[in-house]
Amino acid sequence: MRVGEWCYELAKELWPIPRSLTGPGVRQTLERLRRELPLLNIKSVPTGYQAFDWTVPDEWCAKSAFIETPGGKRIADFSENNLHLMGYSEPVDATLDLDELQEHLYSLPDEPDAIPYVTSYYRRRWGFCLTDKARKALSNGKYRVHIDSTLEPGHLNYADIIIPGESEDEIFLSTYICHPSMANNELSGPVVTAAIVRWLQSKKRKYTYRIAFVPETIGSLVYLSKNLPHLKARVVAGFNITCIGDDRDYSYLPSRRENSIADRIAVHVLTHQAPAFTRYTWLDRGSDERQYCAPGVDLPMASIMRSKYGEYPEYHTSKDTLGGVVTASGLEGGYLALERAITVLEEDFVPRVRVLGEPQLGKRGLYPNVSIRGSTDHVRVMMNMISYCDGERSLFEIAEKIGRPFWELRQAIEPLVAADLISVT
Repeated sequence: MRVGEWCYELAKELWPIPRSLTGPGVRQTLERLRRELPLLNIKSVPTGYQAFDWTVPDEWCAKSAFIETPGGKRIADFSENNLHLMGYSEPVDATLDLDELQEHLYSLPDEPDAIPYVTSYYRRRWGFCLTDKARKALSNGKYRVHIDSTLEPGHLNYADIIIPGESEDEIFLSTYICHPSMANNELSGPVVTAAIVRWLQSKKRKYTYRIAFVPETIGSLVYLSKNLPHLKARVVAGFNITCIGDDRDYSYLPSRRENSIADRIAVHVLTHQAPAFTRYTWLDRGSDERQYCAPGVDLPMASIMRSKYGEYPEYHTSKDTLGGVVTASGLEGGYLALERAITVLEEDFVPRVRVLGEPQLGKRGLYPNVSIRGSTDHVRVMMNMISYCDGERSLFEIAEKIGRPFWELRQAIEPLVAADLISVT
């Protein structure tokens, strides 16, 4: 099975789970991921835990919710679509006039067929989300509203997995697991990250890898509060993984300092894999890079995405679906970009040419026997590469210098190393 198809099938299983910052949906999601990643370590902190300037809220569990019309029909039923219930809604069972009910309804007039995603994590309230078309069809009368939920002290769950390498220096990958049924802005991140973990576990590694699955914002803050000194000492590069599953665009969002090795590699990979990618700035941030790159934290983390959060029409609505937005090919493209970025980190080295002057490639079988137009193009690339193999630049720096993808040079340099023309340091 191709990696994109594997990711898509896993996303289909995770799709119906009603996730939020806390609660059984998060635990169920992490348990399902642990079936694929047996070494995943699921952890928790209690309600009230202080993560820098933030406090972990009560745990929320929603069992059922619906509105009953004057005619006895159930609408905005949580069991039919978990986006119908505003996240963190407190329990209620009451009868209201339509005017009173409207104060607790959310819809999108400019997207009349979409259910919006709405939350209220830190203020007690309740609400329902429905299409604007359905909302406008409501008639005057008495409506029963029913929300069977709990908001009480509990735990916030998150997880990580550490994959040892030859070095104690770490590559840090983070994704979030707190959104309900939306495909690009949620499920694409965890499933692509899970696929990356499986790939990393199958190969020899130079670096140690730390991969975190956290609720967005509060989860990344909790993770930092538990690990910040270690992360600042060990992390040499990292990527925040989100919105990486559609076929429309590739996107890059930098770290706050915009000059880390992760930034350079992200731009390099996307320049050669998807030259029309959209390049954002730190001012366009909106995910966990806000925490990982905050002043005083400043981890060297960038974001490689497909269509960025907030920049595609289905974002934070019921239209962000598997098949409709996220596809197996989109997931595979996002995976490939991350795999290539990590490969640059893993396989970069400093080459040095072992002869003076240009090496004679022909006697080593590395030059075309017949010269016709275009036959020496790859030789030109090889010679440009060799001309910078001075023992001072890494192969990645040479790739940047001559404008060729790292993976092309990595392949091209192998026969030179085998022929003892290039030494590796």
